[in-house]
Amino acid sequence: MGLTGIEIYKLLPKTNCGDCGVPTCLAFAMNLAAGKAELDACPHVSEEARQKLAADSAPPIRPLTIGTGDYAVKIGGELVLFRHEKTFVNPPGFAAVVATDEDDASVAGKMERFKASQWDRVGLTLRPEMFAVKDVGGDAGKFAALAKRVSDETGAALILMSENPDVMKAAAGELKDKKPLIYAATAENADAMGALAKELGCPVAVKGDGTLDSVIALTEKLTGMGIKDIVIDTGSRELKKLFQDQIQIRRAALKNRFRPLGFPTIVIANEMADDLMGEGLVAGTFVAKYGALIVMSDFQPEVLFPLLIERLNIYTDPQRPMMAEQGIYPINNPDENSPVLVTCNFSLTYFIVSGEIEASRVPAWLLVQDTEGLSVMTAWAAGKFNGESVGTFINKCGIMDKVKHKSVVIPGYAASISGELEEEIPGWSVVVGPREASHIPKFLKSYQPA
Repeated sequence: MGLTGIEIYKLLPKTNCGDCGVPTCLAFAMNLAAGKAELDACPHVSEEARQKLAADSAPPIRPLTIGTGDYAVKIGGELVLFRHEKTFVNPPGFAAVVATDEDDASVAGKMERFKASQWDRVGLTLRPEMFAVKDVGGDAGKFAALAKRVSDETGAALILMSENPDVMKAAAGELKDKKPLIYAATAENADAMGALAKELGCPVAVKGDGTLDSVIALTEKLTGMGIKDIVIDTGSRELKKLFQDQIQIRRAALKNRFRPLGFPTIVIANEMADDLMGEGLVAGTFVAKYGALIVMSDFQPEVLFPLLIERLNIYTDPQRPMMAEQGIYPINNPDENSPVLVTCNFSLTYFIVSGEIEASRVPAWLLVQDTEGLSVMTAWAAGKFNGESVGTFINKCGIMDKVKHKSVVIPGYAASISGELEEEIPGWSVVVGPREASHIPKFLKSYQPA
């Protein structure tokens, strides 16, 4: 970054109006310095300051959004080469191709699989977000109709795939309010596609000939036309070459601040393998290595689900544990006689424990204590899940007003806190539960609170 947050702050209006989305000009300046915000977010900056700050304050990789509503996909905005340096920010969007030469049953099947492909994991919904609608044959009416059908029936974000500007205009023009990605501007049609993207206010992808020089020429042409929201397809369809391209693009953008390559990328996995399983291997490679959009031929759960799990793992901040909210969680409609169990707020622990209680079909109260996202053993070792902290939580959370009995079950791995906990909640009995969550159903079916 050319300027520090303080240097940027000196050039801002210092009104602390909040119009940029953060409460103070200093906070906005720090976000600009870190590449987390854009100067355009401040409506009050002077033209002189704008010119001075524009180049230095822009994120090294342009952030942009494709689609609207629940399925909108935000990409770009990345700040590091390696996840352990800080975190990866915007997870890649997954798209399946539907083409104008496909029969109705095939298209309908893909849309049904799209809608069915939703899985709950650690409190999050894992799902694909996009369709890539492909023009085959140059029939503008057919292309526009298919794109509208997919949009209307699924709500998915769209990638519109045609290199014919007239065909593209038919679909993109009708769906411009949905912010589809126009794919693709090439050396042959860049002027027309660029003009269309600018007219409709839609992001546009550039497709090179397999070399980064060809990509640079296209992005420079489009940015020269005033277009900012660009996605890069190098045109490479060989795994090793595309892998190398992705690294070079990210490194050039982050390390060298090379603006012509400072855009998110798209990976056309369905053109890089002979079958869906092969596409899954390609997709998995570029989930890990910088792909912002990944296009596949279909949504089959046995291929898609592992990719969604990989995406979740890679795009979870390694410096911030996933946490459930502290509080009382009623499971299976408990009443005043139902058992009370306590655990930590590490998300995985919470969802495993709550899932086992739910599977037991025994009504119960689950108390989730804030341990800063640490697991039971780690929180106990760190002094965040001990008799004093658990006792304070039980006394203050309100569970004593919900049950008649005076008994609480603690995790087996925290058995050593039982004596101290009994001192913190006088009159209550502390029961040591199973060490493994999988044993909870059997335990609950034979346990009666005292």
